[in-house]
Amino acid sequence: MKIGIIQQHNTTDCNDNRQRLIGKIKQLAAQGAQLIVLQELHDSLYFCQVESVDNFDLAVTIPSDITAAYSQVAAECGIVLVTSLFEKRSTGLYHNTAVVFDTDGSVAGRYRKMHIPDDPAYYEKFYFTPGDIGFKPIDTSLGRLGVLVCWDQWYPEAARLMALQGAKMLIYPTAIGYESSDTPAEQLRQRDAWITVQRGHAVANGLPVVTVNRVGHEPDPSGMTRGIQFWGSSFVTGPQGEIQYSAPTDAEAEQIIDVDMKRSENVRRWWPFLRDRRIDHYDGLTKRFLDE
Repeated sequence: MKIGIIQQHNTTDCNDNRQRLIGKIKQLAAQGAQLIVLQELHDSLYFCQVESVDNFDLAVTIPSDITAAYSQVAAECGIVLVTSLFEKRSTGLYHNTAVVFDTDGSVAGRYRKMHIPDDPAYYEKFYFTPGDIGFKPIDTSLGRLGVLVCWDQWYPEAARLMALQGAKMLIYPTAIGYESSDTPAEQLRQRDAWITVQRGHAVANGLPVVTVNRVGHEPDPSGMTRGIQFWGSSFVTGPQGEIQYSAPTDAEAEQIIDVDMKRSENVRRWWPFLRDRRIDHYDGLTKRFLDE
């Protein structure tokens, strides 16, 4: 499968961000991309650096004129498109939602982010209600996709549940970067850990992983911090965690990666982790913590 990724630096102009994305989608499709993945909350700046009720104005309903634009480009280009939107479900009820469009422009499915962080500069709990759809893969004309979002990528349970339901690939739209007060050594450790844990999901489940991050500096509107330097580094791995593509840390990138989807079959035959799971002894995974 030819997978296109778009790593972009955003501005305050949502329409400009969107139009640049649509132009890049068309370019990648013209070069043969079949599946194109966008970064988390790709239409705007990462607004979760502050808690402000005014930012709810950025949310969109599904369907809407915004989703219609992505539906149109998916149909025009004949691609499967993974988007990431700030969903307004109702006034006072919002989600961080990935919407997947199929090659005919129809909505193949959606995934609402399940794990919601609440850390300095990442105040997502103020904005997003945790997902209520569950960890459900999305069926498309290219196969069943395990679409998750950003903070979900640190949780092996999420990846495993997607794999157990037949996902052929794990996909993570992402917005993550450096805290400016951390030392360069600590920043490097964090980025390496982020890559490593997702490579582990690929290995543990015998599946390719596609992760698309944003890039560039976005200031803190409150002035309390020096903002976030998003670290880019979007990447694609094969089912043994082998890096097939890695984007730069400091520049936009559009790339097509040709992923051998048949390879997972052989890898799972060599390493039958699903066969050897001791499901009769995993009850503790449903507990918050085991005191004994």
